[in-house]
This record gives sequence, structure tokens and C-alpha cells, in this order.
Amino acid sequence: MPLAIRHVTGRCVRGTTLGATLFLAAITSAPAQQAPGVTDTTIKIGQTVPYSGPASVSGANGVADVAFTKSINDQGGINGRKIELQSLDDAFSPPKTIEQTRALVEQEQVAFIYRSIGTATQVAISKYLNDRKVPQLFIGSSASAWNDPVNHHYSMGGAISYEMEAAIYARYAVSAKPNAKMAVLYQNDDLGKDFYSGLKKALGDKAEKYIIKDASLQVTDPTVDSQIVTLQDSGADVLFVFATVRPTSQAIRKAYDIGWKPMIFIINNANTVAGTLKPAGLDKSVGVVSGTYVKDPFDPQWKNDPGVVAWNAFMDKYLPAADKTDIVNVLSPTIGSMLKQTLTQAGNDLSRENILKQATNLNGVTSPMLLPGITYNTTPTDYRPLKQLQLARFDGERWVRFGDVISGE
Repeated sequence: MPLAIRHVTGRCVRGTTLGATLFLAAITSAPAQQAPGVTDTTIKIGQTVPYSGPASVSGANGVADVAFTKSINDQGGINGRKIELQSLDDAFSPPKTIEQTRALVEQEQVAFIYRSIGTATQVAISKYLNDRKVPQLFIGSSASAWNDPVNHHYSMGGAISYEMEAAIYARYAVSAKPNAKMAVLYQNDDLGKDFYSGLKKALGDKAEKYIIKDASLQVTDPTVDSQIVTLQDSGADVLFVFATVRPTSQAIRKAYDIGWKPMIFIINNANTVAGTLKPAGLDKSVGVVSGTYVKDPFDPQWKNDPGVVAWNAFMDKYLPAADKTDIVNVLSPTIGSMLKQTLTQAGNDLSRENILKQATNLNGVTSPMLLPGITYNTTPTDYRPLKQLQLARFDGERWVRFGDVISGE
């Protein structure tokens, strides 16, 4: 039997079936609109997360989601129902994601899929879910496919789109280095290609002038050392790394080790101190630039901020052994605010259609850990919940924000 993570009385234990079941206490007992995964007292949802495999560091997302939902349970729940969240391991393998998602939909009868992680893995199941009209909400990926209400009507991302994020980095790079010579290391999948496409679109007819070299990688590559050496040889003084955590960490470390010192940009999904920068070497990561939309709990500016105080209390109670420097532990409850608002707005009509309707009609949703001026907003024709970032530079200990909040529109 596969190794499992099962949520039991507020802690994760190993078991023989894969899942994390969480309970939200009742507020009211009004009858529910009957739908798959829904009873008068419960709503069952599911997700797939790479607890194992080449992106296993991202398994922290599932652990954090378990903790966050348990905290909602202890606060009283949503509309009188328990939420049963089943969090399954897909090893960051699309065939495994398909297998696990089919089990969630066909065997477990979940109402919808929530915050599953990965671009290639989620693209692999999108047609299956859309054909069955199962909402695929707040995906842990910001590929352009998740803002396509016509072709991916039931699929939506949970953050700023990759193309928007790349555009923000491109604009800053050109302003900081008008004569920049750019190199691009991109993951050869939908994530990397979307970022690269966004970079080219932002540079417009000057893309060929600025981008002098690129190199691709497979997420299963043991290292990216050869690609970094090749990119260094181009003479580039700006490096964009459009990849997930492990290859990003390797790229930062290798560039430092060979004495290459370009301005390095890494993506928001991979800017975790614990998962990316510590393995690369904190000293080797000094100067790396990325974008953020959440408060850094270690920034002295937020020391007495009510949201950060509450977040620290959440971490101490529900994730006492977790690394507080891992941005995943901030993102999970922040994105979770959209889950809470969607279910709150849905009320007693928890049909899949109404859940999708509410998820695509979020207006000014806030969260205690969002940066001031940034809110979640969606419409039936614009599934992108976030459209802004603030740039930050790593100083060897933490990310230091600079400049204004920037729109990727």
C-alpha cells in the first residue's frame, strides 16, 4: 500500500491510505443543496500534492493546508459544515496525478479540487475535470491556461499569472540595466514556457536585442550545472530562472560557485528561503530578486502587525515544527482566504456550478498576510485572482521589499 498522510486530531500521522481529513465545526444546521461530496453536515474536497518525487519540497503546501483547515475548524467552521480535505501524493508525476484525481472524483466523490500543486500535473487533469464539470480551484500554478474561461471553464489559478509576473521582472530589469544582456533558464514545461512567453511579450520587438541566450531544463534533470555554464559563457549580466524550487536552488548555487554574478530573478513560486535559498546557500543567494504579495513575518516593519501576530500564533499552535522562513506557510492561509470566502458566499447551495460561480465572483477579498493595497478579485471573464506584486531582494537573511506595488496588467 502507498505511504499516506492522514490528519488525526490536529496532527499528521502515517497510514496505509493516502489522505488528510479535516473537520470544520458547525455554525448552523440549515439544509444543504445536495451535490457530489455534500451532505447537510459535510463537504468533501480534494487535492494532489507532491509529497514525494522531484518536487517533494512542495509537499509542505499540503501540510500547511491541513493545518490551516484545522485552524478554521477550531474557530467554528463555515456555514455549519465540516470540510473533509483529502490531500493525496502525486509525486509530481502527471500519470500519478491523473490516477489520484480520478480516485478523488470517482471514489471519494469530492465536490471540487482545491489548490493542487504543479503546472504539468494540473494541465494533465484539466480536461478530465472540465469534462465532468468539477471545479479545479485556486491551483498551485499560474499558467495562462487557468485564465481561459472558454476552454478551461472549471479551472482557475490561485495567484498572479506567470506571464504577468515575468512582465514585472522584465520592466524592472530594463529600468535597472538599459543595456541588459539577458540569459534565460526555463523549465521545459507549461510553467517555464509561460514565463518565457511573458518575458518576450513584455520586451516586445526588443526581445531579440535583450535576450542573448537561453537554455531549458527538465524537472527530472539531476543538475542544471551545464546549462548555467553555457549561459555564463554568453556574457549575460541578467539571469531569469523560470523553474521550480530544486533547479532554481541549483542555478543560484552554480552561478555563485563559477564566479558569475548576473542580476538573478527567480519566480514567486520558488522564492522560499527554506526550500530554495538555504539549499543554495544563503550567502550565495544575496542579491537575488523576486516578487511577493505577502508580508514577510521577519520584516521588522510587521513586528507588531495584527496579521503577523495572528500568523505567528497560528504557526505556534498548528505547525510548531515547521520552518517559519518557508513562505509556503504564509501562502497557504493567505490563499485559503479565497476558499473561506467562496464557501461563505455559496451558503447552502454547494452545487458545483454555484461553487464555481462564487469562486469567479470574488471582490476585494483580503487576508491578514496580504501586503497593503493587494486584494483578491475575480470575475466570470477574468479568473486571475492577483494582478500585483512588489519586488524584493534577498539580503542573506530575508527578503527586503523595494519600490511600489506593481501591476502586471
